[in-house]
Amino acid sequence: MKKTKMVLGLSLVAISGLIFMAADHADAPAVTGNASDITDVYAFQGQDNNNLVFAVNTQGLLTPSATAAAKFNDNVMIEINIDNTGDNVEDLVIQAIKRGNKMYFFGPVAPGNTGVSSTVKTAAAAGSVDITPYGSAPITSTSNGMKFFAGPRDDPFFFDLGQFKAILAGNATSFNNPGTDTFSGTNVLSTVIEVPKSLLGTTTSINVWAETKKKQ
Repeated sequence: MKKTKMVLGLSLVAISGLIFMAADHADAPAVTGNASDITDVYAFQGQDNNNLVFAVNTQGLLTPSATAAAKFNDNVMIEINIDNTGDNVEDLVIQAIKRGNKMYFFGPVAPGNTGVSSTVKTAAAAGSVDITPYGSAPITSTSNGMKFFAGPRDDPFFFDLGQFKAILAGNATSFNNPGTDTFSGTNVLSTVIEVPKSLLGTTTSINVWAETKKKQ
């Protein structure tokens, strides 16, 4: 795979801490619902305490009927940025790019350059996985101590949008328990990589953000 320049798209979610998550299901019209639209970013400890799992969800609010046709885009790279020095500049990146029916992963590796453009780090190939078709059992693969997944999943983010709007309008003062899951019955396309913590540096905390970048 040749080295390719990728330029930042319009969808970005940033988070920091040890175990964290963030969500954004309503972006600009040019981004919403396509392969550049990030809905969620998750990072959490794996079942193996020596590993950290990163998950980036895109193309939110997919109905079951729309999910089968939803696809990752060969011209859109998903990039997970990792700051392990506390300066909010990426020290490591994990890149995921679709080619055919597979998702290819690169990193964790120092970026060729920081900021809005990226070079695909082909020399740091980590592994690949077949993209799981909708309705199929999840397909995973392992390589170099890492584990990979890419494909449709039920949207895991819980939010009561109706109650939130009622609070904003002054018609309610708090959320209900448990509330109504606005995203129930909708799907996302998930890209997941499990990485040994030893590959992320020696710090005990990291900042993480995800970007989608389009091929130029």
